[in-house]
Amino acid sequence: MTIDVDPAGLGAGRIGSFTVLYDEACPICRTAHRWLQGRAQLVPLRFVPAGSETARQRFPGLDHAATLRDLTVIADNGLVYVSDGAWLACLWALADYRGVAERLSTPSLLPAARRFIAAASAVRQSSRGEDYGDGCDDSCR
Repeated sequence: MTIDVDPAGLGAGRIGSFTVLYDEACPICRTAHRWLQGRAQLVPLRFVPAGSETARQRFPGLDHAATLRDLTVIADNGLVYVSDGAWLACLWALADYRGVAERLSTPSLLPAARRFIAAASAVRQSSRGEDYGDGCDDSCR
């Protein structure tokens, strides 16, 4: 399995769709899921709860415990993006955010993007399972 965290490697025409493994117990992930679903997509995003039986069946070679720690995106060509690469891949898939993803992946901005994503991930890890008023109770999880 190839792990590529550089969304600049996502050449036009090579990716038909992405599967996003997101932590459905995390309020940040649920909010990001709803936000991404509501945007025009140049590359279709399919969402599967990380660690779920569906994820395990579709991607048996993944470390599914790790997918609960870091956002994971799998391209239909088999490339796997994790952490900052996964977040940037999601933005790259969106019609109105592809340019932003490309700019954030440049050497001058990638360090700042990585710090922001790491901070969001740290909040996510410390708040996993807590309700932050995102309009979703335990029945959404």
